[in-house]
Amino acid sequence: MKLSFNTWVYSSFPVWVPSYPLKDTIERIAAIGYDGIEIGAASPHAYPDYLDDSARREIRAMLDANGLALSSMLPAPGGGPGFNSASPLAAERTHTVDQYRKVVDLCADLGGKTVIYVAGWQVFGTSREEAWDRSRDALVQIASAAKARDVTIVVEPTTADSNLVESCDDALRMMREAEADNVKVMFDTYHALYRNEVSTDYVQRMSGDLAHVHFADANRAAPSDAGRADYRGIIQALADVRFDGFITMEIGFDRRAVEPDRIARDAFTYLKPLVDAAKARQ
Repeated sequence: MKLSFNTWVYSSFPVWVPSYPLKDTIERIAAIGYDGIEIGAASPHAYPDYLDDSARREIRAMLDANGLALSSMLPAPGGGPGFNSASPLAAERTHTVDQYRKVVDLCADLGGKTVIYVAGWQVFGTSREEAWDRSRDALVQIASAAKARDVTIVVEPTTADSNLVESCDDALRMMREAEADNVKVMFDTYHALYRNEVSTDYVQRMSGDLAHVHFADANRAAPSDAGRADYRGIIQALADVRFDGFITMEIGFDRRAVEPDRIARDAFTYLKPLVDAAKARQ
């Protein structure tokens, strides 16, 4: 188990501020002590169309110089382009698959191995079956492109934000229907809390197919003993199933009223001893 931090709270997605250049963000996260960084594929940090080969080499050098692994990448869904793989608009679905391919290439160019798949959302007037099939078909195409770059696609249930892949069962079903060995699953404690579900159940259910984890409490707060989720139990459950991936903090990014360094430091200070203790018991 390793600790990683997502860049949303340091970038301009989905709110516009706070916003820091990627170099500053990498240095701040590394200084706190994290093992890895999860980079959102959005401006100003890593929108694929804005980064030529030279810029990609520069970012990879910055990661290496600061001792940070690229734990994962994810696109910025929603907004003007949409990027909805379940969209009733064929042009949007095509554009979404193309965007994921670009994110996969960027992830591989930066030394990463994991890209998160947000399965889209059912638009009014479209049946759930139609939306599901469109999303699955997009995932198959994305996984094929990712396999060529040695990248794993992880399906995330995003209950609080979407209406298609909402649960542990949904994520596992989508993974199985993709029929690709480089498609796995992940979960976010924030979304499990939204469903009033127990995150340790997700760990046990996903088990060997669990490739990535997001930690965030209600209201995207930092993990703590005062939070709703049982983080001590989750970390022990992860140790029990021999999870050896990244636990990424995806916190604080949904509002302007946040101190990015403070929330990143609070999460790390709380979780690092718990992770070290769990690993020592293995």
